[in-house]
Amino acid sequence: MKKSVDVFNVKGEKIEALKLNPEVFENEINEKAINDAIILTLACQRQGTKKVKTRAEVSGGGVKPWRQKGTGRARAGSIRSNIFRHGGVALGPVPQDFSKKMNKKVTKMALKSAITSKLEDLVVVEDIKLVTPKTKEVLNILDNLKLLNEKVLIVVPELDENMILASRNITNVILLEVSELNVLDIINNSKILMTKEALKEVEEVLNYAY
Repeated sequence: MKKSVDVFNVKGEKIEALKLNPEVFENEINEKAINDAIILTLACQRQGTKKVKTRAEVSGGGVKPWRQKGTGRARAGSIRSNIFRHGGVALGPVPQDFSKKMNKKVTKMALKSAITSKLEDLVVVEDIKLVTPKTKEVLNILDNLKLLNEKVLIVVPELDENMILASRNITNVILLEVSELNVLDIINNSKILMTKEALKEVEEVLNYAY
């Protein structure tokens, strides 16, 4: 297991080696916790807003459409029945909440396990500050760090407007601040690019005892 990680500047030059917190980066990988966290994230992304009208909600009178007997037709009590055109839908979808919950300790365990499993793909940069909101600046940084053709998760302490605008059109890049870091994005990306300050914040959060 790696005890330290190299820190680069935006030109791709190594400037120092940073010691990693063993409480965060030297954990046994808990695949069950990772799987549960991914399922939770995907479930919370589901909207659950599908809705159809039941026979109680469609328009139509309560008058019996024809008499009970003697017409040769099947018995019918209302034109709002689901067998009629413009009638209600039987057993149709209704709004529901798909979100799940997870214990804080398990959430922290899942994040630790996910980051530990991607430790070899972690690239730490001293800082990322863009002068202008140009995509080319981000592409140059990724090129210098040999990440241009990788699927990259960029983690920063706080989102900057220039960084948001410059990275939003790059299809293989996801930009998150530390508070938004989640297991799904960690696992789904081939490389993780963190600023030095973001890495320290991640260590503080994951080393905190609930």
